[in-house]
Amino acid sequence: MQQIELWALIPFALMLLSIAIMPLIAEKWWESNLHKFYVAIGLAIPASIYLILNGMGSNLQHQMLFDYVPFIILLGALFVVTGGIRIQGDIQARPRNNLIIMSIGYILASFIGTTGAAMLMIRLLIEVNQQRKYKMHTILFFIALVANCGGILTPLGDPPLFLLYLRGAEFTWFMTLLPEWIFVGVVLLSIYYIADRFIYYRKEPTEAIMADVHEKKKIAISGKINVIYLLGIILAVSFLNPQYFPSMGDHHAPIYMRYLREVALLIIVAMSLITTKNNVRTENKFSWEPIVEVGVVFIGIFATMTPALIYLNNNAASLGIQAPWQFYYGAGSLSAFLDNSPTAVAFHTVALGLPSVASSTLIAGIPEILLKAIALGSVFFGAMTYIGNGPNFMVKAIAEQSGIKMPSFFGYMTRFSLIILLPVYIITQLIFL
Repeated sequence: MQQIELWALIPFALMLLSIAIMPLIAEKWWESNLHKFYVAIGLAIPASIYLILNGMGSNLQHQMLFDYVPFIILLGALFVVTGGIRIQGDIQARPRNNLIIMSIGYILASFIGTTGAAMLMIRLLIEVNQQRKYKMHTILFFIALVANCGGILTPLGDPPLFLLYLRGAEFTWFMTLLPEWIFVGVVLLSIYYIADRFIYYRKEPTEAIMADVHEKKKIAISGKINVIYLLGIILAVSFLNPQYFPSMGDHHAPIYMRYLREVALLIIVAMSLITTKNNVRTENKFSWEPIVEVGVVFIGIFATMTPALIYLNNNAASLGIQAPWQFYYGAGSLSAFLDNSPTAVAFHTVALGLPSVASSTLIAGIPEILLKAIALGSVFFGAMTYIGNGPNFMVKAIAEQSGIKMPSFFGYMTRFSLIILLPVYIITQLIFL
């Protein structure tokens, strides 16, 4: 058994702390992707040297080549393709219409990713509500529903699910989480609708409502060809895997075969860039900065988490985490304040190290109930803070650029996530786990 010294986990802890704290204490410095790259590489190098010197370089190689590369290519493909679709218009911002937009985003999140759905729908939602005075609550519920909870049904929905998919969970298995998806969606959408109706009919100024009634613009969609490319991404992730092409899992197969899915995704990216009119991406304010940021940050995360994963696998049985509810709240708590992708992988590794139970149905090498707890906790609790999931801060930034005042980091928690989301998540655990 490969032994990892506890101090070898320090680079991983520092990497996660950087993600959580740097936006709060050095916001302007941290905005530079080059500065993020310095931090990521500065922490990745000592972790990599430690692994290589201790005969665990193959673990690092597998982590970077067969987890990081597929992960970043999938996110990049979703980012580019959804960035080529422009939805614009201004219908009346009545509670019913806001609910419809939110519901569509919630459904789309599982199939084009929380990042894709959030970036696709947020500008439409803001444009529809531009004449209303009170709209902060709409953005907060959008973060919870579209940027997080909606993405639970497929590996495309949220990065932690894709990493669990790479570890052996079948594409269709995530559909077994449909009851939890429906429950959380119906509850949060109902709360939002009640709150928006109260605000619209009791607090919204008459002049704001009248301006909203008179300023209308028909909903229009540009860059429709990218819908075909989105379907291509779904098909590639669903069927280009070792289940259907066994040679993809063969270590001696040609490189193009081992990366057949990623090759297909890169072709889709190229087609999207070639065939989408430039003005569509310009009107969407498309920029490479967000995906570059994800790429450089996750280089550090994937490299530094390798010693942590080995350590967790070796010591899982002694951590005292065994029950589904412990995995749910454990994965959820870390996902709220750190990044939910490494959190999901870490708890999957803990589950792998537990003694196996003969009667358990194994999915991705662990009992199905534990995988369900990890998936639900990692995705749902990403909405507990602005830093729990990548799209959260992106939505906040776009809203603030549009003149919508958003709560502070701790204000978001005290005014929304702790009093609205956490009770819903607790009830979800009591019913389903």
